[in-house]
Amino acid sequence: MVAAKILFVLWISATGLTPLILAGTPFTEDAIMPAMIFNISLLAVLIYYGWHMKSPVHSPTEKSLLLITGVVFLIVAVIHFARLMFGWELIVGDLGVPLWLSWLGVVLTGYLSYASFHFAFRMRAK
Repeated sequence: MVAAKILFVLWISATGLTPLILAGTPFTEDAIMPAMIFNISLLAVLIYYGWHMKSPVHSPTEKSLLLITGVVFLIVAVIHFARLMFGWELIVGDLGVPLWLSWLGVVLTGYLSYASFHFAFRMRAK
């Protein structure tokens, strides 16, 4: 999701949609660089902790959190897939979001859902 946000910020800056108001917050050209630095830093931290995650999971709480995460990512993947199948348009500002971004969304969130379920079900019974 962070990678998608990075692509979104790059797309906003490349298409010249700024200034833009997202969820009541103004987003201008001056906000692009701090947003990119924050998103790339967050992505690096998430990759680091994901890479060093203990497997299999040993705690029931960890298992339930992984299952919830897997379900959320699966729902997002299904919504992206439905957008592709039904041709739903998504408009941000004055420009439409291209459908190929939903292909990227299906692949990324589908993989994250699979990984979450994979780690959750590799839990050893005690």
